[in-house]
Amino acid sequence: MSSNDLIAAARRGDEAAFERLIDPYRRELLAHCYRMLGSIHDAEDALQEALLRAWRGIARFEGRSSLRSWLYRIATNSSLRLIERRPARVLPIDHGPPGDPHGDIPPPLIESTWIEPFPDEGLRYEERESVELAFTAALQHLPPLQRAALILTDVLGFAPGEVAETLEQSPASIYSALQRARKAADEKMPDQSQQQTLRTLGDHHVRETVDRFVAAWESADVDAIRQMLVEDAVLAMPPWALWFRGREDVAAFLARRPLSPEYLWRMLPISASAQPALAGYLTRGAPTGEPADILVLTFAKDGRLAELDAFRDTKLFPHFGLPGAMDLG
Repeated sequence: MSSNDLIAAARRGDEAAFERLIDPYRRELLAHCYRMLGSIHDAEDALQEALLRAWRGIARFEGRSSLRSWLYRIATNSSLRLIERRPARVLPIDHGPPGDPHGDIPPPLIESTWIEPFPDEGLRYEERESVELAFTAALQHLPPLQRAALILTDVLGFAPGEVAETLEQSPASIYSALQRARKAADEKMPDQSQQQTLRTLGDHHVRETVDRFVAAWESADVDAIRQMLVEDAVLAMPPWALWFRGREDVAAFLARRPLSPEYLWRMLPISASAQPALAGYLTRGAPTGEPADILVLTFAKDGRLAELDAFRDTKLFPHFGLPGAMDLG
């Protein structure tokens, strides 16, 4: 069936036709909601609401805009409604000053809301830069209208006039919002994206570095990890607000806690937020490792590691298609 045939069938109440109609857009709409919300869990909630609204409204779709534009309009507004109900998402580095690796470790801030990594499988090449952690974090600092305008225009390529219609704003207000959003985002962003850095370093160097990091982590070789870090490296561990800056402080904390002798790790290389990442499984002597964290690696231009973001939320594992346990024998 053609797209027009599917639309006609969906208008008549054919749910299967509607599913076939929206299926090619599902993954990119999820990525869009993620950019808006900074969370895979929130993105799935927003997308579910958007698709329900689309199903209920398909009979009124007259084709004056493309189906894709219509779906993005609904998904954007679903995301904006969710933003109103939930606190802004941040990384620990935006929450407070760095901690003392030798001091007390406070409990995680369960009531706080943290940015989450995105399972990027199936993303088109040109979409990868727009789900990187730094870009996602920068977006969350923008007011909702500016955030939506920037994503729709600069990431997705919609014309400002279309964006104005989607957001029910005047073209002049969208141009103004875009100008402010671009300036604010540029101030938060590094001078080079991770995709640019990874391309420059080359696949061989990246794979070799990840392999060395895995070997060092699984053998608790803190000195080897220290040598792989830039001098001002950062370690963050949401939902803990505690984070550390500086190669020596990061190494001191690793030796004291996650890489202390009582723990045994297995690290499975994956990709998250279009960056090299590791799924960590942990045990204290049992033969089976339990999910512990998704560790996202950020590379510096010189090929060393600039940032380690360990997302300690086991509910993330199913989103990445990861097993619920791993044999460490």
